[in-house]
Amino acid sequence: MFELIRTYQLNIMLVLCGACATMVFLLMITRFLEKSRKLIFILMEVVALFLLWFDRLAYVYSGDVSHKGYAMVRLSNFMVFFMTSAVVFGFNLYLSDLLKNEGKCETLPRRMFLIGTMSVVGMLLSVISAFTGLYYYIDDTNVYHRGHGFLIAYIIPILCPIIQYTVIRQYKKSFSKLIYASLVLYIFVPILCGILQIFTYGISIVNMSMVAVSIFLYIFMYLDLNNTVEHAYEIEIQNMQGEQERMRRLFDQTATAFVSAVEKKDEFTKGNALRIAEYARKVAEIAGKSDEECEKVYYAALLHDVGMIGVPDNVIKNDAAPDKWSSDAIRKKPLIGSEILSSITEYPYLSRGAHYSHERYNGTGYPEGLKGEQIPEIARIIAVADAYVTMTTKKRYRDARPGFVAREAFVKGAGEEFDPVYADIMVKIIDSENGGAAPSNTITPDDVIKCREYRENVSAGIAVENSIMRITFDCDMLPDPKNSSSAPSIVLFDSFDARVHDNEKAIKSYQYLEYGEIWFDRYSITTAARKIEEKTIEEETTGEESTGKERTGKRNAEGKSAGNDPGGHYEIIAGRYEDHLRLVMKSAGYEKEVIVALPGSTKSAYIGLTGENCRIRNIHMEHTGENILPGDIPRIVDALSYIDHMESDIKNVQVDRTRSAYTEGVRITDSLRLSFHTMSLPGANLVWHCPYIVIYSSDNGQVGGGNYLEYTMIKLNGENNEIEKEIAENRFSMKKKEEFTGWNDWKMMNGKGMDCEILLERRGNRIVLKTENLGLSIENTTTIKRDVPGVYAALTGDQVALTDIRVEQL
Repeated sequence: MFELIRTYQLNIMLVLCGACATMVFLLMITRFLEKSRKLIFILMEVVALFLLWFDRLAYVYSGDVSHKGYAMVRLSNFMVFFMTSAVVFGFNLYLSDLLKNEGKCETLPRRMFLIGTMSVVGMLLSVISAFTGLYYYIDDTNVYHRGHGFLIAYIIPILCPIIQYTVIRQYKKSFSKLIYASLVLYIFVPILCGILQIFTYGISIVNMSMVAVSIFLYIFMYLDLNNTVEHAYEIEIQNMQGEQERMRRLFDQTATAFVSAVEKKDEFTKGNALRIAEYARKVAEIAGKSDEECEKVYYAALLHDVGMIGVPDNVIKNDAAPDKWSSDAIRKKPLIGSEILSSITEYPYLSRGAHYSHERYNGTGYPEGLKGEQIPEIARIIAVADAYVTMTTKKRYRDARPGFVAREAFVKGAGEEFDPVYADIMVKIIDSENGGAAPSNTITPDDVIKCREYRENVSAGIAVENSIMRITFDCDMLPDPKNSSSAPSIVLFDSFDARVHDNEKAIKSYQYLEYGEIWFDRYSITTAARKIEEKTIEEETTGEESTGKERTGKRNAEGKSAGNDPGGHYEIIAGRYEDHLRLVMKSAGYEKEVIVALPGSTKSAYIGLTGENCRIRNIHMEHTGENILPGDIPRIVDALSYIDHMESDIKNVQVDRTRSAYTEGVRITDSLRLSFHTMSLPGANLVWHCPYIVIYSSDNGQVGGGNYLEYTMIKLNGENNEIEKEIAENRFSMKKKEEFTGWNDWKMMNGKGMDCEILLERRGNRIVLKTENLGLSIENTTTIKRDVPGVYAALTGDQVALTDIRVEQL
């Protein structure tokens, strides 16, 4: 290696000199360094340039006995030793500058002054050596030789950097990693090379290494400066983002405060604006809008109803449904809101949102009667969020509507009142929030049901399902001066919101249906239940029973239960199988079993706790972990069947609840036609109470079989479910043709019964489905993302009877 350097060292020196000259030029034109540091760097690079240039000339002219050679050898060797100490002096200036600026040192360590003095002494010694031969001498042939004091020349270049390193270690935390690394390299690389230099005569590795580290000092400084600039830029960006976030919070707080002030005009709208804004943002997110667009949608929705501030109080606080005059006043709300928000010129979308959010997709909205995509997109998104919150919020003149009434409004209103894309998204949000579960009304042990008059208060409904539920509570009797009846009881009912209702509007709105009332004795009343049959537990051996079609049981003259203290602890064990309920009702002195036959399997059943002259408290509910099995509940009436018809290729099926039953699977090969007759069950009242078709694969070809994978589920009312795209991708479309006469006719024809056809075609992993019924044209293309041996189709639905099912291969 040393021989290689010895051979090419003149060329290496020339290259390093060129690099130093380039650095000097770059430093002279640079603008990002402070003037003092810039001058120090120029000095260091010039010293390094001269050091190596004269070292190279010393080799070039060595042995040249000409006058020029004589002068150049002496000048060159003098400059080499002089510049060696000058390098230490220049580095000391650079380190001092770093300590003053990065290290914030007001007073430099004394070691720095010592090094400066020593480097000056070194330069003076090089002058003396030129005349005395202390470091070197030149022979008669003009060749350089080391002198007796040659090693003295290495004291300054070795000792001074070591002292400088002690200062660097002391102030290490003041330097960045890059600067610290460059300082360490600058000190120790020449020292190591100096040690080698003692044993390798004729190679200037010390001088070359000093020049090399001088170049790297500049490079590392430049890299560090880049990091500093980037860090400063990041801090600036963070400050800007922080400022933006503070401004956003200020705007958010101001907007929220303004909305809260507007909502104080009507206590029934409190919190609505925030809910609308949250739903609007959720719709925008699902639609794939950017974060910025979602923020715009959020604030436009939050402020879209500020025009309410200009609506007269007598209109807002009118307890009756709006008349023509009130409606006209309310129709001015978008114009007022738009005018208020138009002054916020930085955010024009706020004004647009307020102005157009009451437009309707079919052109029946206000104030301008725009239709379709003439309505700004932000307003179309706000419209669905506003409609949902409005429907599900209590008004002065009506109760809140249940979630699936709102869901049906979006299904029916897609392409009519609402943009079909955003209406479909809103339906999926409703489904994800409700999950298809029964309404949840939480009852806690702290709840107290106090009833002076009979049914003065009724608890929230407790769902009776296939899993057995145990309900316990304590009951205190209230003193009654009239000495009338005192006892707890239960109400069996069905309702969209799992609440008991007694006014006509609520009964109609929530589809309230009461099956009967049952007391904790022999007393019961049957209303909509097909039959209620009671049996005391002790009577099971005697066979005594009562039917409960009318008031049954005996009460004494004072109206109190005979042989039963109405106060104390009570327990109900309830379960269900299809259209039959089984209740075991226990009190301190009486226990009975009650079998209830519902109007059909499609109905839900809830228990409401109530009574007369009593206070029900300490209510607890728990699932026992057991389920009602077939045969556990004796049938007291025959099952209602709507599929007692002739069967064709596949057995008829009655689907009492959402996807509670399926037809046999039909393997899809090439093309086939499924034909069948459908009829909604008597309790059906929503547009999705209709047939569904499921495309799937499984080991046995049946829904729910081994390795079951579902690729799509299409409802014949024009809905489809979401499938993970890793499994399959669906392109779904639904169009209303001229033959479609409206959703009321659709439900009526489904109730009467109609014939349907579904065409299925398979091409590799693509399944194309087509069907048209009552003017609804549906087409869906399913692309399956994995290889499966068999793909099947099965019919199901919700509250529907499917008969005369035929399969025809085309």
